[in-house]
This record gives sequence, C-alpha cells and structure tokens, in this order.
Amino acid sequence: MTESSCCAREQTTWCLNVWLVDKMTRNKKTLEHLKWFGTEGLRTLCLASKDLTEKEWDEWNRKYQDASTATQDRDEKLRTVFEEIEDNLTLLGATAVEDKLQDEVPRTIARLASASIKIWVLTGDKEETAINIGYSCRLLTDDMEQVFIVEGRDVPSVKQSLTTLSRQIISARKQYRGLSPDDDVDFVDGKVHTSGLEPKESVRDATDSPDGPTLHDEPEFALVINGYSLSPALEEDVKDLFVKTACLCKAVICCRVTPLQKAMVVELVKESKKAVTLAIGDGANDVSMIKAAHIGVGISGKEGRQAVLASDYALAQFRFLERLLLVHGRWSYMRMCKFLRYFFYKNFAFTWCQFWFAWFSGFTAQTVYDAWFITFYNVIFTSLPVLALGILDQDVDDATCLRYPKLYVPGQQNRLFNVKLFLLSLFNGVLVSCALYFFMYGAFHSILSGDGKDAATLDVFQTVLAGTLVIVVNLQVGLDTYYWTPVNHVFIWGSILAWFAFIFTLYGPNGVATLFPGFFPAGAVAPFALDLPAFWMSALVISAICVFPVMAIRYLVNVWSPTLIDVVRKHQGSECCECHPVEFKWNRRRKDSDSDERPVGTASPTSHLVRQGTKEAPTGFAFSQEPGYGDLIRSGRMSFVDTSHRRSASVKERTGEMDRVVGSISSTHSGASIQPLSPVDKPNSNL
Repeated sequence: MTESSCCAREQTTWCLNVWLVDKMTRNKKTLEHLKWFGTEGLRTLCLASKDLTEKEWDEWNRKYQDASTATQDRDEKLRTVFEEIEDNLTLLGATAVEDKLQDEVPRTIARLASASIKIWVLTGDKEETAINIGYSCRLLTDDMEQVFIVEGRDVPSVKQSLTTLSRQIISARKQYRGLSPDDDVDFVDGKVHTSGLEPKESVRDATDSPDGPTLHDEPEFALVINGYSLSPALEEDVKDLFVKTACLCKAVICCRVTPLQKAMVVELVKESKKAVTLAIGDGANDVSMIKAAHIGVGISGKEGRQAVLASDYALAQFRFLERLLLVHGRWSYMRMCKFLRYFFYKNFAFTWCQFWFAWFSGFTAQTVYDAWFITFYNVIFTSLPVLALGILDQDVDDATCLRYPKLYVPGQQNRLFNVKLFLLSLFNGVLVSCALYFFMYGAFHSILSGDGKDAATLDVFQTVLAGTLVIVVNLQVGLDTYYWTPVNHVFIWGSILAWFAFIFTLYGPNGVATLFPGFFPAGAVAPFALDLPAFWMSALVISAICVFPVMAIRYLVNVWSPTLIDVVRKHQGSECCECHPVEFKWNRRRKDSDSDERPVGTASPTSHLVRQGTKEAPTGFAFSQEPGYGDLIRSGRMSFVDTSHRRSASVKERTGEMDRVVGSISSTHSGASIQPLSPVDKPNSNL
C-alpha cells in the first residue's frame, strides 16, 4: 500500500467522522428544540431532505404514475411508492406554529364535566402533546391523584396493566370512603354497588361536610392510552375491562389513534355502556367518529367542512356546545317528557269516559261523545296548548342552566319520563275520567230544566261531559306550564273558548244542526245545556276535584322532598341570584405536596407498562421520534363495521345560603353537591 493511498483513506475517514458528529449534533439540537416547542404548547413539524439523481427520480416518478392510475389496489400501491421515496431522509430541522385553544374551551369542558358528562379525548397527537392539551383545557388538573399511562403493545400486557390500574383506583376509593379492602363493592360511574342493594352515591355519613357527602373530594384519576395499546384494548377479551377501567377515571385521553380507532372506541362505548354518545370534531379525520356516534357535531373552521357535512349539528366554535347540551338539550328533553306525559293523560281521560259509559249502555256501539267532538278533540281542543308547552316551556332560564350544570343530570337518569311516570299519567287520567263521568252522571241522572222539561237526555249529557273534559285537561296543561307567554295564554284559553264556539256553531239556535237535522239529530241542544246551572256548577266542582289534588301533592313534594329544580326555581329571579363573574372554585382535595407543575408520568412501581403522574413540567411535540403506525394499520388487527346509518369567589350572603341549600338537596338526590359555576376570564386566544 502506498503512502498516498493511506493518506486518502485517513482523509476519507476523518471526513466521515466529521459528518457523523455534525449529524448527531444537529439531531440533538433539533430534539432539544422539539422539547422546548412542546413545553410551550406549540405544534411542531420536522423537515428532512433526500438527494436523488435524475435516473432515480425518473424511475420513482414512473412507479408513482403507474400506481396513481391503477384500477385495483390503488391506495396500497401508492402507499408502497411513498414509503420508497420517504426512506433514508436527512433531518434538516424543525418548525413550530402556535395552535391555541378556542375561546372558553376550559370553561366549557369544566361545565360539561360538572354535568356528569363523561369526556373522552380521541386525538392523533403525540402522547406529551395530548397531555398538554388536556391540562390546557382543564380536562386534566393538578388535583388529580394520578395520571396513568398505558403503554403495552400486546393483549396480555395491556390486560395486566388495565387490571392493575382498576384495582388501584378501587382500592383508593374504598380507602377514601372508609371501607375495608375486603368489602364486596364495585364502583361504576361514581356509584357504589353492593350485593343485593341499589346503587348509591356515597356511604359516608352526611355530617362529614355541610353539604353532606360529596364526590368532588374523592381521589380522581385519568387514563392515557396510545394507539399501539388501544388496538389490543379493543380486542374481544379486553374491551370490557378497558371500558370498566376508563369509566372509573375522571378523564380518558386516547392519543396517536387513527380515524378508524376513533370510530371503534365510540362503537365500544355504545355497545358496552348502552349510553348516548356525542362526537365532536373539526377535521376530515373525525368523520368516521362523528358518523359512529348517536349525535355528530362538526366544527366549521380552517380544517375544512368535511366534519360539518357528516354531522347532525354544525357549530362555529367549541364553546357553543355548552349551550347546545346544558340549555337547549336540557330544555328539549324536559319539553318532550312533559309533552308525552300530558298526551297520555288527556287521552286516557278521554277514552276511559267511554269505557265507563259502555257499562251503562250494555257495551253497544253507542258513544258518550258527539261524533264531531271526537274528530276535533285532538285536532283543535287539546293540540295547541301542548304544542306550546313542547316548544316554549322553560323550567329555569338559560343563565341558571349554565350556572348549575347538575340540572342536566335528571335527563341522563331518565327521571322526567320513565315507566313509573307513565303509569302515574295513566292513573291520573283514569281518576279524572272517573270524576268526570260519575259526577256528571249523578248530577244529570234526573234533572229538570227551568221550564220543567226533562234535561236528563243523552244529548245534554254528551254536551256537558265534553265541555267539562276540555276545561279540565286544558287547566291541567296550564298547571304543567312553567314559562307563561302570550302564546300559552292564547292557546289554553283559546282552546276552551273554541269548544264553546264549536258547540254554538253546530248546535246553536241558528247552527248547522238546524239546517241539516238529518245529520245532527241532537238539534239546537247547546242553548238548552248551557242554560242549566248544573252544568256550570259541575264544571267548577269537577275542575277543582281534578286540579286541586295535583296542586296539593306537588306542594307537599316541594316542601318535604324537593328536587334540585324545585330549589333552584324557588330562588330564581330573586335578589339572591344576583352575582358577578368570579373565578372557578375547584372543589378538589389538594395534596400536601401541591405544586404548580403538572404531572406527565414516570415509571410505575406496579408495572413497566403503566406510568403514574409525577410533578414534572409537561413537554411534548406533535411528531414522535418513534416509528409510526403504518405496520399497525397494515397488520389487519383493526376491523370495523360501517355504521354510516347512525347515525361564582364572592357572591352576596343570600346567594351563598341558596347554594348551600341546593348543595344539600343535590347530596340527597345525586350524592354530589351542586356548585354554581361562574365564568372565568376568556383565554386571549383563537384557533
């Protein structure tokens, strides 16, 4: 070997070493920049390059053109071509862009969570970025006991992690509630389930706090799971454990998930919990999730309109979801329940009068009502009042709905319409029919008119019974109305007057019956029937008999066993409800080692696949330095069935007294004190 060749080799080796050191230094600095960008909450993007010869480019471009024009397996061929060109790239650096939350996102999520709405975040962001977003929108808080991160990549490890995690949460809650570790209890959706007993919210003594037992002081947990761990968690023998563990946590964040996995998680919750699901997103990668949920909400913005076009409701900003659910959603549920209960009530009262009459007519085809009255009963005389009730009624105003999110809970638990209330409506209708028919039967059994004529005829009985029925059922809908408007007055009193107009039009002195006596054999019975004092006295007495007991029962319930809405309505509009905006008062148990730093997660002593939160500054960036999920997607382990068919800290003294009363009532009914929420300062940011 000559001296010149040795020098050339040494020079080549030295140049290679310099290039490698320079590459490693650049990669190290880029990684430091990515961490700093992630700590600042910025969205990052890595830049890389690759040198190609003209021959290599021509060859790749030919493959790309062939793949893009293929008639079969086009996506798979394009993916293969892209992977070929994206191999052996040289890292150039990284960029960052500010991606702030929309206005009032933290407040919206806080109020939705206060309304006992389970919130799951399904995102494609990297783990650290997803956790930072969780803290930014207050889905995760420093007061949480632990933030668990599941990192297993196969079924056994994920199953072991979820089992260990659920045992830790149940053990911590038993310890908080003063239960023995051996007590056979389970926790589902914040309730204690014991053998042979109904679910209850708390087993602690009510004297532990002024408002009784609260679940706000319980240790809270959060679950973070990435795409690799989520795939085994959705397997048949693990998915039930995953849902159970997730429901034990206050917040669930699924990061690095694909659009298909988002839809699979929604379908899993629908099937396992039998719950009504709502999915909200703003991009094309959220379309499958929006279609899989019962209710799809799309946000129109810079991400395009794909999510909006696939949704049931379109919003301009995320904060509008608060009013959609807590105000309009709650009002809609309350109105629909009232509509259904009243509809059954008025028709039972109407039908059972005919049933009682059948016993006195020998079960013949004779009807107790006039044929034209039967036609117009549900069309004119009773339709408009309940229509106004179902459209305009408000038990509380919108500001109160937002201030007390717990008012949303009765709708989740079907308290306003269920089998019990259906049977009560049936029973009330039967009692009203009994009072109507038998009182009228006794009053008109043998009665004479003022001129001595016999007034105990079927035509007179039909008229007075129908008129009294219309008066009673319309008074009942007035009793059920919370929010009176001119429309309600016109419809209720107008429906009663409509019956008088109807009876005089058909059976008046110059009515239709006098023109066509063959079709209206009753003749001009209206003046004769309405001229009887017994009719007006019977209508007054029967109305009192049917309405006063309902009023008395509701008053006693309001006094002795008031619901949350009863207490809030009692104080709504009074001076004690006047308050000014204040910061959120988070009713959470602070730990001794409280810190302003946020937990990210370190190794758990129980499993290397489950990490628990510690007090360290959160960092993260959108691009992971780990391999992507191409292998997972191509593995065929994710299968999905298309479901496109889906589809306040200061307030006045009386305000504080009201809130304590409301909190006490809430403890009785739901085990969690209701806390009035006031707006926080809006974040000075835009998406």
